[in-house]
Amino acid sequence: MKYIKNYGPLILLVLLIDLIAEMIGMQIFSLGKIEVSILPLVFAVIFAILIYLIPWHPIKRLYNDKRVKFAGKYMILIMLPLMARYGAKVAPKINEILSVGWVFLVHELGNLGTILFGLPVALFLGLRQEAIGSTLGLGREGELAYISEKYTLDSPEGRGVLVIYLIGTIFGSIVFSILAPLLLGMGFSYKAVAMSSGVGSSSMMTAASTALAAIVPDHSETILSFAAASQLLTSFIGTYIMYFLAVPLQKFMYIHITHLLDHKKEEYPEYD
Repeated sequence: MKYIKNYGPLILLVLLIDLIAEMIGMQIFSLGKIEVSILPLVFAVIFAILIYLIPWHPIKRLYNDKRVKFAGKYMILIMLPLMARYGAKVAPKINEILSVGWVFLVHELGNLGTILFGLPVALFLGLRQEAIGSTLGLGREGELAYISEKYTLDSPEGRGVLVIYLIGTIFGSIVFSILAPLLLGMGFSYKAVAMSSGVGSSSMMTAASTALAAIVPDHSETILSFAAASQLLTSFIGTYIMYFLAVPLQKFMYIHITHLLDHKKEEYPEYD
């Protein structure tokens, strides 16, 4: 009974938001010659944010830390059936996926892009140890676990990865649901865009692949299969890419760039 009293209002609010978002459904609009689809998932995120911004005390109580932690803790119960569904989507297209298997492996090297491009910008803007956490990757569960284990979330590195994690959680699905159709409209192959949507975040991948499938319905099965395969591979190999390639690369770049910017050699933080 206490459990229902504590979390029941939040669950009811979530169900209400989901119902409204599903009633709105997918909305497609044009940006020139490019069609952009907005998923119900995006509307749900926007509604949840807007409700929180209402300056009313009961609303603020509804979004208290205890309930927010509860929502984050049990989000996995929603994501696991989704991943099982995507696993089932991969099976019928396994031969087609294996025929371009090397492309999926090369795609994994894209995880280094946050370091190659993001780290110099972060350091130039004045971040130092925070840049380590915020540019190690997209700041999803793998990076969050690594940084929290090595530095703790109370450290500058921990704050860096946590900020990226929160931004990705709030805005990631919105950006990806718009970005995928834009890339398709720019002339990229639907297979390439589907592969690139598997970045280690189930919500971002779902937003991108579903938006893409809505625009190219004749190839929806292939799109969802390629996206799911890419996501599964990223989840499996991404940790090793991060540990054996991303971390050494980041350490090398951090030391040399900070030396150039600060005119002194700054050590890469190493904690037990």
